[in-house]
Amino acid sequence: MFANELWIARLALLKGLGVTVSISLLSILAGSVAGVGLGLGLVYGNRLLRLLLRGYTDIVRGTPVLVLVLASYYIFSTVGLDLGPFQAGVLALAVFCSSHVGEILRGALQALPAGQTEAAKAIGLTFGQTFASVLWPQALRQILPTWVNTAAEMVKASTLLSVIGVAELLLRTQEIISRNFMSLEFYFFAGFLYFLINFGIERLGKFVERKTAVPS
Repeated sequence: MFANELWIARLALLKGLGVTVSISLLSILAGSVAGVGLGLGLVYGNRLLRLLLRGYTDIVRGTPVLVLVLASYYIFSTVGLDLGPFQAGVLALAVFCSSHVGEILRGALQALPAGQTEAAKAIGLTFGQTFASVLWPQALRQILPTWVNTAAEMVKASTLLSVIGVAELLLRTQEIISRNFMSLEFYFFAGFLYFLINFGIERLGKFVERKTAVPS
């Protein structure tokens, strides 16, 4: 019975899965890139910049993701920026992700010995060269486990986008259940698909961790 219903609903589930993967990938990538800039500003920016970025980080991290989603969708439309549900959802998740990645990177950079930056300056490296060649490789090894957790949280947070009409995996699953009333079976199956996505993220993190590990 379930197998038959699953076959009937396969296209809807695949579309929902594709939307979930797309949202998660875009928000994680955009949030990580913005988070790197945020982390650098928190550590190396001037006093005013650090103060502004600290306020942004604390406010975003202390705000529920659902509130960010609703704000992105409804508030921006009032100022003439008409974002669709998909764009608003990606923006909200990317903002939330950036605040966490920025804070993670800040901690990692501040944990590195200051003498390394001074030594890089002494041999004539620019800040960009110092960050790319000296600071970033070491910081990356420290932030990888926490970054994986943050990325997994973004996948789970994507389920909240159903409230603004994004037809991601959860909303598709709910639509299917409304037709066949097989709640337990399809929610378990949706949970399994979410697990596969997060398992893939974990494996990617492990792969990068092996590639960046210091040879013993």
